[in-house]
Amino acid sequence: MKKIIKTTLLSVALIGANLLSLEASALAKGMEKCYGVVKSGQNDCATKTSSCAGSAKKDSQDDAFIAMPKGLCKKLVNGNLTSS
Repeated sequence: MKKIIKTTLLSVALIGANLLSLEASALAKGMEKCYGVVKSGQNDCATKTSSCAGSAKKDSQDDAFIAMPKGLCKKLVNGNLTSS
C-alpha cells in the first residue's frame, strides 16, 4: 500500500513539474502573458483567486491571462501585460 501511495505522489509531482515547464517554455519562445482579454473559462494558468487553468469566472477578468505572441497583447482592447 505504501508503494502505491509513493508512486501516486511521485506521478502527481512529475505532472505538476511538466505543466510548469510547459508554461515557462511557451513564454520563453516569443510569447507573453496577456491579461484582461480572456473569455470565461479559457485562461492559461492560475489567477489571483484560483489555482488552475480554465478557471476564469468572467470574460475579460483582470487577473486571468492567456499566452500570445509578443507585441499582440497591446494591440487588443483591454490587453495588458500586467495583472490588475
